[in-house]
Amino acid sequence: MKQKGLARYLLNAVLLIVAVAWLGPYLWMVLGSFKSLKDIMNAPLAPLPSAFHGEAYAEVFRSIPVGRYLLNTTVMALSIAALQIMLVLPAGYALAKLRFVGRGAAFLTVMACLLIPAQVTFVPVFLMLAQVKLVNTMTALVLPFGASALGTFMVRQALLAIPDELIEAARLDGASELTIVYRILAPMLAPTLASLFLLSFVFHWNDYFWPLVMTTDESVRTMPLAVALLREQGTGVRWHIVMAGNVILSAPALFVFAMTQKHLLRAVAARR
Repeated sequence: MKQKGLARYLLNAVLLIVAVAWLGPYLWMVLGSFKSLKDIMNAPLAPLPSAFHGEAYAEVFRSIPVGRYLLNTTVMALSIAALQIMLVLPAGYALAKLRFVGRGAAFLTVMACLLIPAQVTFVPVFLMLAQVKLVNTMTALVLPFGASALGTFMVRQALLAIPDELIEAARLDGASELTIVYRILAPMLAPTLASLFLLSFVFHWNDYFWPLVMTTDESVRTMPLAVALLREQGTGVRWHIVMAGNVILSAPALFVFAMTQKHLLRAVAARR
């Protein structure tokens, strides 16, 4: 019993160290956003400011249209996540439960897509969107990411654990394939879909490269680009303002994570 208690304490100590390693830089950034530039220059590694100042946040809102950038980023990230979920459900269902010629090759194609980064294909995608005059539109930010190879793989693997008898029973009751996918199977895949939603939302919320390529003015510019502009304004880097901008940028992603945490825990528990 003593050995088990000691092992538990050691495990908790290791988890605490890991948590500090992950959260420490973020907490340092949050506290740094309340420092003055003088405090940061004099003692950049000091954990606490000599006095809490909110001028950095006020300067962020004065320098850039935060509301517009946050709205653009929210619409983009939510639209991509919703479109991916809508498409990966039938795609994963076809690969897991339907029998057709070339199913194995289709699955291998999906897996191969996981190995191709977006930077490799952005030139032809950009030229194609430019030809149809979609540059600097929300469509150009959303449409190229509507199909998710990772999401298709996740849904397929989750559907393999669902018995075929359930689907056959739904067919005997007269349910169409779309009804089976979206009304019967989708609620059963809630933990997997929540995981996909979180991964997609956080990735595209923080994406800098594609909005930089596809936007030319403030109409559809996203928050990561705005934070980069904060760094370039003025003479020298105003680190306290950059930190404040990053805190504003990260807050919605943390909120989404908190909202989906329950489903993520269910997904992890289901795989044990």
